[in-house]
Amino acid sequence: MAERWSPNSWRSKPIQQVPVYPDEAALAAAEGQLAGFPPLVFAGEARKLKRALSKVAAGEAFLLQGGDCAESFAEHSADNIRDFFRVFLQMAVVLTFAGGSPVVKVGRIAGQFAKPRSAPNETIGDVELPSYRGDIINDIAFTAEGRIPDPRRQLEAYRQSAATLNLLRAFATGGYANLENVHRWTLGFVKDSPGSGRYRELADRISETLDFMRAIGIDPETHPEMRTTDMFTSHEALLLGYEQAMTRVDSTSGDWYATSGHMLWIGDRTRQPEQAHVEYFRGVKNPIGLKCGPSLTADGLIRLLDILNPENESGRMTLICRFGAEKVGDHLPALIRAVQREGRTVVWSCDPMHGNTIKASNGYKTRPYDLITQELRSFFAVHEAEGTYAGGVHLEMTGKDVTECTGGARAITDIDLADRYHTFCDPRLNAGQALEVAFMLADLVKRERQGKARPRVEAAE
Repeated sequence: MAERWSPNSWRSKPIQQVPVYPDEAALAAAEGQLAGFPPLVFAGEARKLKRALSKVAAGEAFLLQGGDCAESFAEHSADNIRDFFRVFLQMAVVLTFAGGSPVVKVGRIAGQFAKPRSAPNETIGDVELPSYRGDIINDIAFTAEGRIPDPRRQLEAYRQSAATLNLLRAFATGGYANLENVHRWTLGFVKDSPGSGRYRELADRISETLDFMRAIGIDPETHPEMRTTDMFTSHEALLLGYEQAMTRVDSTSGDWYATSGHMLWIGDRTRQPEQAHVEYFRGVKNPIGLKCGPSLTADGLIRLLDILNPENESGRMTLICRFGAEKVGDHLPALIRAVQREGRTVVWSCDPMHGNTIKASNGYKTRPYDLITQELRSFFAVHEAEGTYAGGVHLEMTGKDVTECTGGARAITDIDLADRYHTFCDPRLNAGQALEVAFMLADLVKRERQGKARPRVEAAE
């Protein structure tokens, strides 16, 4: 029988990727204060997302998940949130209209503050300091004082998340997401990009369709699904003290929910079955993600599914695969076959970012656009071969005009990286590159749906 779970049962387990706070009393005070704050999201919203992801698992919708590598306190502004929301809406409408699929929209936003690191310390020149672990923990400034973990940052992360959620909800339901605004979502710096031309053509077709629908009596005023949208939030639940403080009992069901975000995921570095992060996740009822890297075996995956989703609930588990463009064929088929053999219901999603990080010739960390798209194509090809659904994508992206990933239609080079390299951690697709990915995905999704819809013809004997 499984051990009894509680929001703090993770504290008795070994744990990876956690900061050491020098002032334990201050940490306890901050976590206690958080525990009294209102929830950021509600159990009913998490259940709604779970139902939507159940449709993704059945091949009836597509998961679009994306956003910043790591949110920052310094760059928190209404304009940045609006610009991200605009490009996310564009990507979703491309996938819906050109790809022929409903889209479940989940942002890496309003909580994506903590980052796992490959080493506890970093060295610049002859100075060694603790690594930057995200604004919720310490400061990106390379100073001894700034790198000390500060629990008060958790309170600031909560306030920023609340403000971000407030604006996202206003955009999603207040008219900004109205399909009649489809031409207005294009960001200024994207207007001259190659992807923008394709988007204008698609937007024209949508406008013509809306005109026809209005002529026969169907318009956004009488059909709210045309003027509003559902936008969910997600983040890697790395800082478990913060997550515990935001874990609440749902008054309608009696179940525990993480109220820091609608969907949380476990990173590739913290998915050890007997350790703290898996222990925390097994007890909350939110939809959850699991990052699957090259070191995850088929047996290891099934063991994690036994712990995290013992009832095999549809919509509960999203497997976010991050292998690298050259390794998809080596690792993904075995995981798919194990899941199919055991009769598990999951969403298969592709993270084409983390396995394709390289160092450019001038020392910048980057991700080549060609490798990102190669991994996506390989992901779809493997699912086609296995007879399963490629259900989603997980991108690190921004609505800003950054130069962090090389390639794309504008052919960003290693030299260009220095122009607008603004990320606080890992390189992100800019808005133009993200829109290009959306069009490529729309073609892949449409072919996948058409292929599944065609009846199989048995070979003549």
